[in-house]
Amino acid sequence: MVKHRIQHEENTNERIIHDQLPEHHDDKTINFLHHVIRWSVKFLSCLMVLVIIWGTIDVVFVIIEKVFEEPRFLIGVSDMFSLFSSFMVVLIAIEIFINIRLYLGTSTLPVQLVVATALMAIARKVIVLDVEAVDAAYLAAMGLVIIALGVTYWLLARRTHHSGKKSAQEPAD
Repeated sequence: MVKHRIQHEENTNERIIHDQLPEHHDDKTINFLHHVIRWSVKFLSCLMVLVIIWGTIDVVFVIIEKVFEEPRFLIGVSDMFSLFSSFMVVLIAIEIFINIRLYLGTSTLPVQLVVATALMAIARKVIVLDVEAVDAAYLAAMGLVIIALGVTYWLLARRTHHSGKKSAQEPAD
């Protein structure tokens, strides 16, 4: 099966960006191990849904707790940052679930989405960062990570955009 797919790709000039875990393999042992891993990933996706639900419930309780503290119905700036952080954690968990879902559905690693998730995670750090509590080296390292992820995302998006243009310009078979 894998040999036929590779041959088909060579004949049609199609390329798989990053084939992680094909559903079928010629070797029975590898095929069995792939099935074990796929079931493990499915189990992880179920756990991630539980984490998302749990995180959402936690956000609701934190909001209720903050709203009913004295003075009632007022949320301070530090509390807002705490709430933003809670929201961002749940959103990052959702992005990770989407990564897992795409991985299961396509057997490929969605590299651009993984980088976008990393950007979201570092953005969460920036949003809730207390600049006075960290040193300059930490800020510089964060800045370098943000630049590296931003450039990587831009290059991946550009590559995807250009490959889409190429395939649209190619004549149909």
